[in-house]
Amino acid sequence: MIDEILKYNKEFVGQKQYEAYVSSKYPNKKIAILSCMDTRLTELLPAALGLKNGDVKLIKNAGAVISSPFGSVMRSLVVAIYDLNVDHILVIGHHDCGMQSLDSKRILKKMKDRGITEETIKLIKYCGIDFDSWLSGFESAEESVKTTVGIIENHPLIPKDVKIYGLVIDPTTGKLESV
Repeated sequence: MIDEILKYNKEFVGQKQYEAYVSSKYPNKKIAILSCMDTRLTELLPAALGLKNGDVKLIKNAGAVISSPFGSVMRSLVVAIYDLNVDHILVIGHHDCGMQSLDSKRILKKMKDRGITEETIKLIKYCGIDFDSWLSGFESAEESVKTTVGIIENHPLIPKDVKIYGLVIDPTTGKLESV
């Protein structure tokens, strides 16, 4: 698979196809979007919002969730605000998300089935990771988005003049709902 990707990339660069995507590191619309990594949203989300390359800073993770108030997602948002001139943040969850009803025990079993030892799991637990909360899902995309918006709104490093919005997208039609 990687050979196919590298072959394609060589042709892409050689034919200067990148020129259609040239933009500044500063988002044209001064927006950062936190969204889910779901494959259905890769092209649908920008298309449904009318976005093109260079318009926004797009941060993706499982469930569009902030799991740590000082983790990498919040760091990315802070950098986007203070270094890249972002003044609006959109948190966009989606219906039929894989994080809904995620079962940490099922994931731990799959880890063990793929060779992660019980000793490794115990060591990680000893270091303070609670797998039940770290690998937990959520019941409702709407409630998860509201929670994430609340974390951002109440974060001590997010200035009050930054506008924060919560949305849920339909992963088939692209229809947005405000929450």
